[in-house]
Amino acid sequence: MIDTDRLVLRGWRDSDIAPFHAMCNDSEVMRYLGPPLSREDAEAAAERQNGFIASHGYCFWAVERKSDGAFLGFCGLKPGPEGTPLFNQVEIGWRLAREAWGQGYAREAAEASIAWGWANTDAPGIAAMTNIDNARSWGLMERLGMVRDRAGDFDHPAVPLGDPLQPHIVYRIKRP
Repeated sequence: MIDTDRLVLRGWRDSDIAPFHAMCNDSEVMRYLGPPLSREDAEAAAERQNGFIASHGYCFWAVERKSDGAFLGFCGLKPGPEGTPLFNQVEIGWRLAREAWGQGYAREAAEASIAWGWANTDAPGIAAMTNIDNARSWGLMERLGMVRDRAGDFDHPAVPLGDPLQPHIVYRIKRP
């Protein structure tokens, strides 16, 4: 568990599934991420993240607001996916409910995740990826001190050929 001033980053609970499912059916949240998730897909995603905790000690943690216990989304670290330039590296990622946008929560959670990564892993760096058009996401990467790795740009293998969501860019930050 990671505590910040306003947030708790933690493992996933059954009570997170309904708000996560709702968030992943918001067209604006999913604009650069793909189609909406079914309830079963949301459950599988949460199980996958808790599996990463069991196998690696970290995951894309559930983000909870301290003031009211609300589930805001996720942020954290996980192993980079196979078939991408992040494979076998530590990946940082985030997704927040639209109601949580613009309040600094993503940056707060991401900064805490990176600090946790430096303190608890021996990773030489942390990488992130996003669709090339997702300016909010890569803008946060830059505000975190990450630098674009143009040589790492790729077409995501999990996205259908020709889909506008296929082109992805990569950002990296080196261990201080």
